[in-house]
Amino acid sequence: MKKQQRLRVVIKGAVQGVGFRPFVFNLAKSLGLKGWIINSSQGVFIEADGSLPILGEFLLRLEKEKPQHAFIQSLESSYLDPAGFKIFEIRKSSDRGEKTVLVLPDIATCPQCLEEVFDPANRRYRYPFTNCTLCGPRYTIIGALPYDRPFTSMKDFPMCTDCQREYEDPNDRRFHAQPNACPVCGPRVYSCNPEGDLLAENHEAIKMTADCLRNGKIAAVKGLGGFHLMVHAGLSKSVDLLRQRKKRNEKPFAIMVATIEEVRDYCELSSLEQRLLLSPEAPIVLLDRKPDPKSDGISKSVAPGNPTLGVMLPYTPLHHLLLQEVAVPVVATSGNLSDEPICIDETEALDRLKGIADLFLLHNRPVLRPVDDSVARIVAGREMLLRRARGYAPLPVMMTSESKPALAVGAHQKNTVALQVGANIMISQHHGDLETAQSYDAFQKSVDSLERLYETKPEVVYCDLHDGYMSSQYARELDLPLKTVQHHHAHVASCMAENQLNGRVLGVAWDGTGAGPDNTIWGGEFFLGNQADMERVAWLRRFRLPGSNQAVREPRRSALGVLFEMLGSEITTMEGIPTLSSFDENELKILLQMLNSGFNSPLTSSAGRLFDAVASLIGLRQVVSFEGQGAMELEFALKGSDQANSYPFSYSDELDWLPMVREIIKDTAEGHQPKLISAKFHNTMAEMILAVAERVGENRVVLTGGCFQNRYLTEQTISKLKVAGFTPYWHQRVPPNDGGIALGQLYSGKGHKTGM
Repeated sequence: MKKQQRLRVVIKGAVQGVGFRPFVFNLAKSLGLKGWIINSSQGVFIEADGSLPILGEFLLRLEKEKPQHAFIQSLESSYLDPAGFKIFEIRKSSDRGEKTVLVLPDIATCPQCLEEVFDPANRRYRYPFTNCTLCGPRYTIIGALPYDRPFTSMKDFPMCTDCQREYEDPNDRRFHAQPNACPVCGPRVYSCNPEGDLLAENHEAIKMTADCLRNGKIAAVKGLGGFHLMVHAGLSKSVDLLRQRKKRNEKPFAIMVATIEEVRDYCELSSLEQRLLLSPEAPIVLLDRKPDPKSDGISKSVAPGNPTLGVMLPYTPLHHLLLQEVAVPVVATSGNLSDEPICIDETEALDRLKGIADLFLLHNRPVLRPVDDSVARIVAGREMLLRRARGYAPLPVMMTSESKPALAVGAHQKNTVALQVGANIMISQHHGDLETAQSYDAFQKSVDSLERLYETKPEVVYCDLHDGYMSSQYARELDLPLKTVQHHHAHVASCMAENQLNGRVLGVAWDGTGAGPDNTIWGGEFFLGNQADMERVAWLRRFRLPGSNQAVREPRRSALGVLFEMLGSEITTMEGIPTLSSFDENELKILLQMLNSGFNSPLTSSAGRLFDAVASLIGLRQVVSFEGQGAMELEFALKGSDQANSYPFSYSDELDWLPMVREIIKDTAEGHQPKLISAKFHNTMAEMILAVAERVGENRVVLTGGCFQNRYLTEQTISKLKVAGFTPYWHQRVPPNDGGIALGQLYSGKGHKTGM
């Protein structure tokens, strides 16, 4: 008999809630090893007795054959004297020690569970909470680490005999599946009217909701991370009613479609987009609409004036069952009033959504934290997240070295927060804009939730330089050392962290608004340096914003500031300018007085406001109903254009767009199509970035900020940089918009180095 040894293994990463213990148990049994595995707050611990060759094989197969959703961040192994174990067993989890194990996001229903849900002979037929170790709720149900049923919102649903048998059977895919349940012992679904009166239960409640939707009514549906408001996506009158009740004028709604085949009826679908839709993360994916008649099944009111649709597939059994019954695409938008956080509790929903929904489809499994749907699109041949929530949060960005616990509270819009725990930066789910008391409350609860989950107390807090942000005010009220990080510096650092970049880069940070240290509004910035120390080396020519924040809602004000920068008060002599004709005589007089005096008309270098200005100058959009609408419509306008030309500009330290604007005004007056003007404008903006890169001479160019949600701008810039020999970097799993600011705030701290 070969000499026995004991192998000790410590594995950290995403190794809980993914079937890792059952996998290790079965692997060890198949190799004849004796020992144990245990979940702890730090990860997974394994000890096994066996011969050296067999233990070596076990170690190699741990990494090679791990479960699909497992992610091994570190694996430490050592050989010791044998302990004389008699069996291999899964020991009771430990909650002692520092909390460093990674919490997994919620995972879309796997094919095996879905097959059971639609199999009349299966005991889980039509059961809307079917899951296994490969799929189902994680982040939205976990209250504490380690990930075990007593620490989740399933703690009040004791397993029946059949479920317990599955849970204890090493050969069953539900072996140690913490949310395991069935119709006998698990949560139930039911429907209510707006007064809270019970109407139906179980599948009858789902059928009632489907009838409601087919008949043009609005339903509030409790899902995985909170409520959706749903309506028949093909009925314009119903969609318009939802807009009216939700107070959401023109901002696009997302739709949920039953199958990938049905998606093809309405949208163009590349192989990468299909893969993203069908991925375990199951985000909303922005797709180009098809022009053929089949796409008439989606009302134009779903995304007014928008050539794209935000589309998702059902990602829980409840959604699959509902979509099968309703048999039409449905709008599935966040269950809230505009600017408020998503509802997660039945009582709260019946109160806040009573004036919106005609019917409520509820269930009695508590949602422990609100998590919206993630939004993504394919840019330059790979995935780009625009909103990071379900399916992605709270997975971290990893550092190669540990740092003291720290909190970053992010920006004011599209807020996320980030918590550094050891070598990991945990990024929260999307919170939205901190405009209301409810949003601010949700933000504070998210901070508390992350700190409690990891039992970590930060020793320092990072916030934005803008002290008017609610997030910055929160940070200043904490009894902690405070570090402020300039907004665009944080953008660049965020993209560097995600792309694992250290050392010097040229950072391009283009967005709508960010406080500059010179008391102007930045947003068209170029930095040279590393994550901790950056020098501003170039910027877009500045212009004034009459009315300051009001210019965000009125692109025509940005355009007026651009015209004033060009001609001063003489702009009143100009004719045929859509911007000027959009104001009445008195409005124009007042705004010109403001521009002349500088009163409430701050200077800005914002690329986002320049996009707005051009949208106004060529007559696309003068007033918006949601932030960024003008810039979006400028991007939409170039669809189908093959224009490769650009406009002139000049460049010293400042990129001067005046020559470009003069030509845009001329082209508009001569009747050139908006799509040609838009294409030339976008091409020019990309060439400006190339011009700075060539002058600065740094090979690595980082593209970040909300403007790089624009697919055409991003792809043109990447292409031009690559042709010229530069190496561009852009965002993938962390949004380029303000959803990435918290990560950048933490990474900007001195001494951080990224790594896998």
